[in-house]
Amino acid sequence: MTFESAPPLGDVWALTEMWKQWGFESLRRIFCKTRNLTHVKALIRVMRSAPAFVPRVPTCGALKRLSYAALFQAGYVAMSERLSLANALRALAMDAVQQANSGHPGAPMGMADIAEVLWNDALKHNPANPLWADRDRFVLSNGHGSMLLYGLLHLSGYDLPLDELKRFRQLHSKTPGHPEVDVTPGVETTTGPLGQGLANAVGFAIAETVLASAFNRDDHRIVDHNTYVFLGDGCLMEGISHEACALAGTLGLNKLIAFYDDNNISIDGEVEGWFADDTPARFEAYGWQVIRRVNGHDPREIEIALKTARDFEGGPTLICCKTLIGFGSPNKQGKETCHGAPLGADEIALTRAALDWPHAPFEIPDAIRAGWDARDAGAKAEADWNQRFATYAKAYPDLAAEFTRRMAGELPADWSATVQALIDQALAMDKPIATRKSSKAAIELLVKGLPELFGGSADLSESNGTDFKGHVPLRRGSLKGNYVNYGVREFGMSAIMNGIALHGGLIPFGATFLTFSDYARNAVRMAALMKRRSIFVYTHDSIALGEDGPTHQAVEHVSALRLMPNLEVWRPADAFETAIAWQQAIERQDGPSALILTRQNLPPQAHEAAQADAARNGAYVIHAGGVTPALVIAATGSEVALAVDVAKVFGEQGTAVRVVSIPCADRFFAMPRDARAELFPVGVPRLAIEAGVTHYWRALVGDDGDVIGVDSFGESAPYGALMKHFGLTIEAVVARAEALLKG
Repeated sequence: MTFESAPPLGDVWALTEMWKQWGFESLRRIFCKTRNLTHVKALIRVMRSAPAFVPRVPTCGALKRLSYAALFQAGYVAMSERLSLANALRALAMDAVQQANSGHPGAPMGMADIAEVLWNDALKHNPANPLWADRDRFVLSNGHGSMLLYGLLHLSGYDLPLDELKRFRQLHSKTPGHPEVDVTPGVETTTGPLGQGLANAVGFAIAETVLASAFNRDDHRIVDHNTYVFLGDGCLMEGISHEACALAGTLGLNKLIAFYDDNNISIDGEVEGWFADDTPARFEAYGWQVIRRVNGHDPREIEIALKTARDFEGGPTLICCKTLIGFGSPNKQGKETCHGAPLGADEIALTRAALDWPHAPFEIPDAIRAGWDARDAGAKAEADWNQRFATYAKAYPDLAAEFTRRMAGELPADWSATVQALIDQALAMDKPIATRKSSKAAIELLVKGLPELFGGSADLSESNGTDFKGHVPLRRGSLKGNYVNYGVREFGMSAIMNGIALHGGLIPFGATFLTFSDYARNAVRMAALMKRRSIFVYTHDSIALGEDGPTHQAVEHVSALRLMPNLEVWRPADAFETAIAWQQAIERQDGPSALILTRQNLPPQAHEAAQADAARNGAYVIHAGGVTPALVIAATGSEVALAVDVAKVFGEQGTAVRVVSIPCADRFFAMPRDARAELFPVGVPRLAIEAGVTHYWRALVGDDGDVIGVDSFGESAPYGALMKHFGLTIEAVVARAEALLKG
């Protein structure tokens, strides 16, 4: 039987009998094939009349050809107060993108109904205090849809006036092209590089769970919030989504709820040709609860799915929402043409009519504003929490004080004593030791006085030296700990660390081999951009790791990391400098740090406690050699000991050679010119030594100086043989220095 031979369209009883005879799938196939709008409307009425029918958005051409008005008339969606609230988001998105002549209207228009239900029914937040400790966290991982978030923040009452929406994507506005934390009130993390917001959300959920385990008591739940994340096809195509979501499922993070905007569109068009994954099955394999086939334009279905997710305690939840990108645009909905470009004035006029939105650009009726305003509810929610926290503080004053301190990002009152103990411990290390091992000793001392220090490694805990005494790894069902075994997931680890840092209450550090920092680089960049205190520990820092060969031997990595704005890179020469590096990384509040550590043992250098302040500045004289040097050698990390040995050879010959250790080149180059000149007097030849590419140091030594390093990939051989092969021995450096002195 074909549709044309079916009963008359007006005969609902007969059509219903046809439903019973054919079943839903057969009827749905006819629905997807017909091009007759009247037929489509009739079939929708029939399918909705059946008791077993669950509204859904079929992915077929017929539905994509329907305007919003046609869907409404057909009974597929109902005009309601909820829909009017969602349409306000759609209107603001298309108006702002049109005015900027730049942006992405499709995702905001497609996800507006989902956002409306979440923000008005479930999200716990206070627009007057975006930093309330127990607020729910909301992450827009598909950050190109930023106007969705800006519309939500504006309408719900955050300090984001309408004029800022009109300045979308303009210089110094509070509405940049992609959401940026600390720029827009209420934005929890900077998103845009797809998938990283999802990984940040995993970090938020880990932090919530760990802090809840540490501070909640049976009669008091002061840490009790959810993390919600919106994501799209692009986020799921990025490999980081696998890394982060597999770990989230393994750990069973039940306070993490993700909404998948399954609109079947990316920039290049319909995604079936390059993204045919069975996403629900994939997430079920991770250990997530998956709620399939939710109509992303039906508030009732979204409400039910959201309640199911919030009630589930067995792990994270993925809610798969079928949506139309650009929902409401008669000619562009469901197409890639509305993904990353303005709709155009004519299409916006048609969309206004289709959405039954007669208001002028950026005009929001008072009734709609009242429906969105979350200020009173938010103030009450926080006031209720404050009252509960006051009761908690009376029962557990020490815990309450500790929670307050940690969420404020303040270090303990006795921090200076901890630092002094750290320095004293390092100065007492009088035998050769690898800096990865002196780093482990530093962590073990620090964590005793800094309980918020929260570690991890990408499957290299012992090699990295991050498996400190007393570390307690998180495990499913036992999430009270201070350490994550991230597995072989360098990128996921780094982005999750950023989420932990953004949440507050913990100071994350995570480790891998330096050469694998390339896997994680964009997450490191995001930490620097967001000015967050993530501490990246990179060991096995040069060719000196030996036999594993060039695949594992970092050569260009230290210099490449130094080129990243707002990332401080520390390459310490011994236990003393390692202690300084850890202190500075922890005390730094405005950005991440990278600690570059050796596999091989390094001899301790002669230090005095007074040198600590000089080392904190990034560079200092570690070997004077005399009052007036004939040559100044700059060195970092493992090459400092080599430089000092070379200087001693010249000293025995009566030639004064100064050695300047530069544990942090970023801070050294930020010194005033006069301060740098005190270390490197004008007119004195300069030689730099570092077991990596030489380009970075050319600016310091000048055309008349020299740089000894490694400008090729390494080799597989024992450490000693490699040092000799690449000219990093006392004899080879002395020869280069003599040539430099001779001019």
